[in-house]
Amino acid sequence: MDLLADADWLRLFRLHYRTTSGTERSWVMATRLPVPRCANGWFERPDAVVIAGYHIGRSKIVVTREYRAALGDYEYGFPAGLVDQRETVAEAARRELKEETGLDVVRFLRESPPVYSTAGLTDESVAMVYVECDGAPSTEANEASEVIDVLFASPEEAGRLCSDASLKFDAKAWLVLDHFAKTGLFR
Repeated sequence: MDLLADADWLRLFRLHYRTTSGTERSWVMATRLPVPRCANGWFERPDAVVIAGYHIGRSKIVVTREYRAALGDYEYGFPAGLVDQRETVAEAARRELKEETGLDVVRFLRESPPVYSTAGLTDESVAMVYVECDGAPSTEANEASEVIDVLFASPEEAGRLCSDASLKFDAKAWLVLDHFAKTGLFR
C-alpha cells in the first residue's frame, strides 16, 4: 500500500492485491482514516451520519439543498456530517441536525449499521439515522464553507423532486425520498 496524498480529511492510497486467480493488481482509493479499512479492519464505526428527519410540526421530510464544490452545483440530500472521535452516532446526528438546519431531534427512530455508497472509490461509511424533529429552520450555525437551504417535502413534493432529472441528488436521500413519495411512509 502506498500513500499518494494526505489532506485534512482525506487520504489517497494505491492498494496492491492479488485476485483469486493469482493476478497482481493495484487500485487507487480514498479514505478518511490514517490507514484504509481493508488494511486495519475497522468496519464497526462509521465515518459520518446522514440524518433522515421527519418534521413532526409540518408532517414533512427535512431536505437540504447544499452547494457541493465537487459538483459545481447544489445537491439535494439530508443533513450529514462526520462523527467526532469521542462521539456516538446519536450524538453526532443530534449535533449535525442542529448545526445544519437549526432543528432539534425529538425522537430517534432507527439507526443503520455502517453502509457504503461508493466502494469503488472510497471506504467511507455512514450510518443512516432516522429521527423525528421539530423547531424552526435556521442555518445560523453553518460553517463558513457550508451553503445550505433547509426544505420540507410532503410525499407529493418528494415525488416531484425525485422526478426532476435536472436536480443532483445524494443517492441515499433519493432512495428515501422516492420511497416516501410512493408509499407516504417515512421509515
